[in-house]
Amino acid sequence: MSALTISSDKSLLDLPLIHRFLSELSTWALGIPLATVQRAVQHSLCFGAYLDGAQIGFARVITDGATFAYLCDVFVLPEHQGQGHSKRLMEAVMAHPELQRLRRFLLATSTAPQLYAQFGFTPSAKPQAFMERLDPDVYKRGAPA
Repeated sequence: MSALTISSDKSLLDLPLIHRFLSELSTWALGIPLATVQRAVQHSLCFGAYLDGAQIGFARVITDGATFAYLCDVFVLPEHQGQGHSKRLMEAVMAHPELQRLRRFLLATSTAPQLYAQFGFTPSAKPQAFMERLDPDVYKRGAPA
């Protein structure tokens, strides 16, 4: 059995694989352009999960490194799910030095609340205090003219 390796070294990330998953298989970023994924990775703290050097998972955290973080784009490829890899990936995210002692750490999930609950995430105590500006069709419209 191969050992899972988790790294926050962006030079190891397989951007075509990340783009393919997000744009074709995710429920939240269908159709996302490669350039958008590249820009998001560039400006985020990213984690890759690797088996035998091949990337099988990903997580991205948007943070100021002091008070706030937002976890997003977490996935393990379908053929590697159910083997504890997402839990190992989350352990690495939560242990990262930049993500300690934050006042607020957010995420949005409709598929894995039980995974995130293991790491202290709960439904918002004051959901009425949160607002959003959501544009779910932004990637369908393509690049601005």
